Amino acid sequence: MVIQENFISADRFQDLVDAPEYQDCVLELVEGVLIEMSKPKRIHGVVVAELTFRLTSYVKENDLGEVASGDAGFVLDRNSFGRDTVRGLDIAFLSNSRELGPPDFSWYEIGPDLAVEVISPSNTAGDIHLKVMQLFNAGTRLVWLVYPESRTVVAHTSDGAVTLHENDALSGGDVLPGFEIRVGDIFPS
Repeated sequence: MVIQENFISADRFQDLVDAPEYQDCVLELVEGVLIEMSKPKRIHGVVVAELTFRLTSYVKENDLGEVASGDAGFVLDRNSFGRDTVRGLDIAFLSNSRELGPPDFSWYEIGPDLAVEVISPSNTAGDIHLKVMQLFNAGTRLVWLVYPESRTVVAHTSDGAVTLHENDALSGGDVLPGFEIRVGDIFPS
C-alpha cells in the first residue's frame, strides 16, 4: 500500500520510521515512495531463522564477514532527484572485504554480497523483480529468492537465474565459497 505520493529522501525516511505513528509498521522506501509491507507470517519466520542460523554458523566458522537479518535496512540508491531507495532484507551477507566497522544504529549504505528474500503471497512479481534489479545495481552479487509454498529457491546472479528444488544443492558460489545445503533442509518438515 502506498502511504505517501511525494518523493522523500532516505534521510527523511529515517525520521519517518522513527516516528510514533509508524513504530508498528514494516516500511520500505522505493524510489522515493513510502511503502508499507505486510507483517511476515509464521512460515516466513521459520524459514528466515533456519537459513540465518546456517549462514551465520558458516560465516562465523570461516571468519568471512557479517550476516544481518530481520529486515535490516539497505540504502540501495541515493537519487539526485530525491527518489532514494531503502529496502529491508530478510537476510544479507557482507564479506570482510567491505570493511564495515562495528555495527551501529545506521542503515547499510551499500548492497550486500548476498541478499536473501523469503517470498510471501503478498509479494508481487513486479516488486520482486524491481528489488532484484535494485540489489544488483547496488553491487549485490547473489540473490536467493526463497519460495516456501513451492519449496524452491531461485538463485540470481548477473549471468541469470536458476530454480532449485528440494533435492538440489543451494550453493554460495563465488560469494560464499564452500557453503552448500540441500534446498529442502531450509523448509520445515
